[in-house]
Amino acid sequence: MTIDFNRLPSASQWNKIGVHSRHGINIPLSSLKTSHSSGIGEFGDLIPLIDWCHEVGFEVIQLLPLNDSGTDPSPYSALSSCALHPIYLSLNRLPGNPTPPDASHLNGLPRVSYLEVLSLKLNFLHSYCNQSDPQITKSKEFQAFLDQNQWLVPYALFKVLKDKLQHTPWMSWPQELKTPDFKKLETEHSQEIQFYLLLQYLCHLQLIDVQQYAHSKGILLKGDIPILISPDSADAWFKPARFNFNLSAGAPPDAYNNEGQYWGFPLFNWDDIKHEDFSWWKDRLKVASNYYDLYRIDHVVGFFRIWAIPLNHHPREGKFLPENPSLWVPQGKEILQMMLNSSPMLPIAEDLGDVPASVKKTLAELGICGTKVVRWERKYDQGGGFIPFNEYPVLSMTTVSTHDSETLQLWWQDPIEDAKDFCAFKKWTYSPDLSYEHRLEILKDAHHTPSLFHINLLPEYLALFPELISSHPFDERINVPGKILPTNWTYRLHVFIEDIARHEELKKAIRSILK
Repeated sequence: MTIDFNRLPSASQWNKIGVHSRHGINIPLSSLKTSHSSGIGEFGDLIPLIDWCHEVGFEVIQLLPLNDSGTDPSPYSALSSCALHPIYLSLNRLPGNPTPPDASHLNGLPRVSYLEVLSLKLNFLHSYCNQSDPQITKSKEFQAFLDQNQWLVPYALFKVLKDKLQHTPWMSWPQELKTPDFKKLETEHSQEIQFYLLLQYLCHLQLIDVQQYAHSKGILLKGDIPILISPDSADAWFKPARFNFNLSAGAPPDAYNNEGQYWGFPLFNWDDIKHEDFSWWKDRLKVASNYYDLYRIDHVVGFFRIWAIPLNHHPREGKFLPENPSLWVPQGKEILQMMLNSSPMLPIAEDLGDVPASVKKTLAELGICGTKVVRWERKYDQGGGFIPFNEYPVLSMTTVSTHDSETLQLWWQDPIEDAKDFCAFKKWTYSPDLSYEHRLEILKDAHHTPSLFHINLLPEYLALFPELISSHPFDERINVPGKILPTNWTYRLHVFIEDIARHEELKKAIRSILK
């Protein structure tokens, strides 16, 4: 089917980036590791990654959310819809070139020691900001940053109060702080607020530098905008009328999780948000468009209908809202059209799981790519056979795994039936070990579907060479949804980016995949 991209509602976004096949990698920033890191991936670590992508032929770097999540390592549990997490600041790239603290003991760990890294960085940043504050905060650039981002002061005030109240949830705060006199509090805490304003400005400067460098190398940056936000967030505290705290979002039981999922995030009061002309969403998109060319729409089906669970109840006790299915498409289409009208970034939807056909049809009508995970692209209504790669739609992104799924290696071993089915589809003989040749061919297949985007997790390429990954396959998994595990969101690359850049056989393999 031929698509006239100029007639799509997303035409301006497609015209901005151009309509042609693109290939790239996906990686949580926290997992990057260079010899200059402080125990976690940092904004500056993207520079050598950009150089490597440019060298091997990748054109897109997709990142997981970079929002401030406080002491929670999950990038999807944001304390702010707009603020960047200062844990990602590259201390050796701050203005004035300060000497960062020795973090070699943290940089050598196999996983991110999240709270230790956060403590080390914040202690250093308090000292740094006390010394450099006047010269930066009196600049015209800093003042312009404040004027253009009205969310900053409420966020900074929220962070100050969180510090003073030992990071307890705002719903447990004294009544005078739950429904406060904001102007009075801003005056009382003006000095402490300045610290968090400055941190956001420094994050902004570093990520802008990364974006400009990426563009100089022909690389597009793809962000990730979570559909939901933590109930214990600056946004929920500052404008609680936008949220329904009596219900939690989640997922119903399905083939992948027979218990369903309880996420603990409040639902939106869409009538209130619409009454404000969607200003909250528009602000989020405006901030993100400073840094990204594309963005992942997390759980896009949630804009159409979302699984609503009474607080602290089992997911099975939930129901879809709106309850009337005839309202799903009008609601979702209105929200997505607003998002297209409000940002130059091109969205790519995460439309995995049990998604109504009407949602996928709406995405196609709007010109928004969906996501195709090779292992899940099967004809379930016709016996479950795999869909031939050449039948994937153009308006899609092909990938072999996600941050929430098993890696290709783990999937190959369990469930074995799925891997055996795939081998039959490919006319291979099944072996419990995923061979170099088979992995290479799967990646090559994923890069040669009709999809306009082909983006895989960086570790899936590194796994071609055992010395670049952990010898324990589960160590390469980023997150297991619905479970609280110490391994969730603490994944780090097994080797430094410098080691990856020097690996000539990996470069050859990737070039052969993209050829």
